[in-house]
Amino acid sequence: MSLLKKIISFIHKEGWKFASISLIISLVLLFISPPLATIGFLLTFFIIWFFRDPDRTTPNIKNKIISPADGKICLIDKAKPPKELLMDSGEMFRICVFMNVFNVHINRSPVKGTIKKIVYKEGQFLNASLDKASEKNERNSLVIETEDNKEIIVTQIAGLIARRILSFVHDKDKIDIGERFGLIRFGSRVDIYLPEGSKAAVKIGDTVKAGETIIGSL
Repeated sequence: MSLLKKIISFIHKEGWKFASISLIISLVLLFISPPLATIGFLLTFFIIWFFRDPDRTTPNIKNKIISPADGKICLIDKAKPPKELLMDSGEMFRICVFMNVFNVHINRSPVKGTIKKIVYKEGQFLNASLDKASEKNERNSLVIETEDNKEIIVTQIAGLIARRILSFVHDKDKIDIGERFGLIRFGSRVDIYLPEGSKAAVKIGDTVKAGETIIGSL
């Protein structure tokens, strides 16, 4: 693969759209205000870096849960699934990953299975590190049924700066562990709900990588 193809494939296609707009504006500013153009070029570079999509080596170990996002573990507790999923289950074991603007924002499936349901809900844009963000913020939830018929819920939550949640998958899709399923633009959080009896392999404050870090077990 040529160097150019490697660079292009390293950046998610969603990023090139925003980088192109920023680059064009920066070039125009060169004739108006060079200092502003410099800021524009730096912003273009940041956009390209933000949408990076590196390959990951995913451990495929039975009953292990892989982190769906890059970032830091901000919360480990028990909570009810998002109301809009209309699930009868009580509280589930929850692990939350907070992503800042410098993290890779491509989200990956924590398990292998079938997507039973995808539900999007409009909401606010509170700081994603806050506990109440999981209830009040804009979000997109996936219910994944594992090969052992266990249900895992992954919820993408928009944050203070984030304004767009993108999903790459659909209802009834088969999804592999570590497979890309979406992204959230510019700072956000991902909550994962696990069945009762699941255990965490991380603690609050730990740094994790999507598709690589084992965060728990069923």
